[in-house]
Amino acid sequence: MEYEWKPDEQGLQQILQLLKESQSPDTTIQRTVQQKLEQLNQYPDFNNYLIFVLTKLKSEDEPTRSLSGLILKNNVKAHFQNFPNGVTDFIKSECLNNIGDSSPLIRATVGILITTIASKGELQNWPDLLPKLCSLLDSEDYNTCEGAFGALQKICEDSAEILDSDVLDRPLNIMIPKFLQFFKHSSPKIRSHAVACVNQFIISRTQALMLHIDSFIENLFALAGDEEPEVRKNVCRALVMLLEVRMDRLLPHMHNIVEYMLQRTQDQDENVALEACEFWLTLAEQPILFLLVNAALFFNFLKGDVEEDETIPDSEQDIRPRFHRSRTVAQQHDEDGIEEEDDDDDEMDDDDTISDWNLRKCSAAALDVLANVYRDELLPHILPLLKELLFHHEWVVKESGILVLGAIAEGCMQGMIPYLPELIPHLIQCLSDKKALVRSITCWTLSRYAHWVVSQPPDTYLKPLMTELLKRILDSNKRVQEAACSAFATLEEEACTELVPYLAYILDTLVFAFSKYQHKNLLILYDAIGTLADSVGHHLNKPEYIQMLMPPLIQKWNMLKDEDKDLFPLLECLSSVATALQSGFLPYCEPVYQRCVNLVQKTLAQAMLNNAQPDQYEAPDKDFMIVALDLLSGLAEGLGGNIEQLVARSNILTLMYQCMQDKMPEVRQSSFALLGDLTKACFQHVKPCIADFMPILGTNLNPEFISVCNNATWAIGEISIQMGIEMQPYIPMVLHQLVEIINRPNTPKTLLENTAITIGRLGYVCPQEVAPMLQQFIRPWCTSLRNIRDNEEKDSAFRGICTMISVNPSGVIQDFIFFCDAVASWINPKDDLRDMFCKILHGFKNQVGDENWRRFSDQFPLPLKERLAAFYGV
Repeated sequence: MEYEWKPDEQGLQQILQLLKESQSPDTTIQRTVQQKLEQLNQYPDFNNYLIFVLTKLKSEDEPTRSLSGLILKNNVKAHFQNFPNGVTDFIKSECLNNIGDSSPLIRATVGILITTIASKGELQNWPDLLPKLCSLLDSEDYNTCEGAFGALQKICEDSAEILDSDVLDRPLNIMIPKFLQFFKHSSPKIRSHAVACVNQFIISRTQALMLHIDSFIENLFALAGDEEPEVRKNVCRALVMLLEVRMDRLLPHMHNIVEYMLQRTQDQDENVALEACEFWLTLAEQPILFLLVNAALFFNFLKGDVEEDETIPDSEQDIRPRFHRSRTVAQQHDEDGIEEEDDDDDEMDDDDTISDWNLRKCSAAALDVLANVYRDELLPHILPLLKELLFHHEWVVKESGILVLGAIAEGCMQGMIPYLPELIPHLIQCLSDKKALVRSITCWTLSRYAHWVVSQPPDTYLKPLMTELLKRILDSNKRVQEAACSAFATLEEEACTELVPYLAYILDTLVFAFSKYQHKNLLILYDAIGTLADSVGHHLNKPEYIQMLMPPLIQKWNMLKDEDKDLFPLLECLSSVATALQSGFLPYCEPVYQRCVNLVQKTLAQAMLNNAQPDQYEAPDKDFMIVALDLLSGLAEGLGGNIEQLVARSNILTLMYQCMQDKMPEVRQSSFALLGDLTKACFQHVKPCIADFMPILGTNLNPEFISVCNNATWAIGEISIQMGIEMQPYIPMVLHQLVEIINRPNTPKTLLENTAITIGRLGYVCPQEVAPMLQQFIRPWCTSLRNIRDNEEKDSAFRGICTMISVNPSGVIQDFIFFCDAVASWINPKDDLRDMFCKILHGFKNQVGDENWRRFSDQFPLPLKERLAAFYGV
């Protein structure tokens, strides 16, 4: 017969009162509540009241009901063996009857209560618990199903061992197949419970799960793309554990799993991504590495393996969209051009279609990840194998070894250095292998070691590598041409002016490639030429080089229509060439300038039509305008004052006024770069527009758009140098934003440096206006400029700071040590600037007196102390 129990109204009110008080923030009240609860435990039916409030008293608010259940749970933990039988039975039946409560909070509380009773050894004494919960899973009612599953998940977590023992007659034989059915349930919450339940039994290699392992893995794969992050997280977690216990079952699916985990590592949900990272860590402890490398080896997508295809025209879908990187103005640093941001130029795009994200690339990408996690610890696992692969007589095997060598380059560079003197010459030999695939992968791998090659004496590796790569640029296979061009661009970036002695030879090859290349590779060739110009700079400005390079470029330029997207890479390339050639570009500048202005004008006109009548006119591709603005910047930078005539005869400033207000950030970014460059080149034409431009510059000092803000900041600095004291009325439009930006946490380095330079320049031309703010920016100002090289911009900025210090000396007092450090970062300041530094340092020293100065300078790091003493005698 069912146990009938009714609460006493007065007792119920007393307990509710206690529950309310226990939610009070006051600790003294909480303490008395604790004592009263302890006393109430002496009454046998106290726990009946608690379960009654939790499950039956629907009029109460949920937090109070849940709290009642949690107090009951604590009592179960502490005193369960003393509960009278009737009470225990009442609690159990109430739990099972209310597992489907409409409130998620109450369901969860009931679930916690159930698992607590179960783990008190009661799974044996509650024989109907598991069958009942399992049958409730089939309920039509969502709440019942979810509540039962929540409870089962907690029981599986807390009692996994006993569930898998003989004590209970092996309930998992029924439960696990049951859980697997729910992997396909329509509710994400329930799918997540189902996976979590099964996951409890992987590591222990539970027999019941091992029987159904294939069905489990298949069901996991079906959930791989689940929209619910919690489900994706549980799938990742399952695969990580399976990797440890049932590697054999995962092997046939390994390349899918590796690919899936690479995607999940970038999951937008942080918890999923973290779970996926565990996969790589587990993987690295496995002999699987051997497998990955072999996977690279066995899976050769020999796509017809055409050896000579240079005369076959490219199919249009072969050609991938290129992304133009708009101009950003940055400072050069002392570390000599090691770039902070990784350019994604060295991706392993060694195949025509993006869908060929095949096993080899996956394996290579996985190795790259592992090499970056484990660094040189990875090498002992890989080197013995690598040796075998790289010198293998079968080309397929050799090719996979070269791929692996490239994949580990970034992470294991330090550990690889001892082997490179032997490996690099071997790779240079592989560049002339008779198999096209070997030649193309070798280009990529060598580019990954370009930094080291360039650090050695040039005749040892650089010269032979360059000679062979240039031959590959003229290879008869299109894929090899592409790989060689990309690799050569990487080599140019690393080698910079080291290439100057070989310029004639390099240009010879690149120009010959023009006549040889099909459409797709021409785009990469432009990039190689642009990078060459960036790398060697003014050394390119020799009549014989110009004579070689310009005619083919201009010929392509004349062939392309204004609507042709191939203009992008060509314009980018010309922008680099114009900047490098400087006056050497003069004979070509007029048609190039004109066309850029036309492209901007056309795009703006089309945008206006589209705004007015969107159904009749389609929106223009604004990239044409962005690339044109950037090429105009390149011309202004390269030609300097020589561009003045061209600007005078065009409406470029009117067009820029529109571009600066465009809603697309990249358009604004490029127009501010051009504004700065024209300000330097021919300010007489910019000056009449300054009153219109300055308010726009002020509103664009918004660090949400980093590059826009950066270029606007730089342009303001250039304008102030030209305006001098006439800058005064515009200071209020920009100063407080600049001071705010320089004090923001996590501002990127480039933006900080440009902001500091511009504040310094404003202070240089209008010290009275800027100096009062000195104390608000001096510290970040000093720390952001200490790392940039001596140059004109740094010079004018420091003159500004010295002038401001003389106007407002008290503004620097608190942060004087930072000023000292920034001064010491100069290698050779101009004489008059050095005198300004001297004056400030000695002035400060005299003001505080020798004794205080000694105490102050004792805090300096030794190199700083020595430098200031040597250069400035303090």
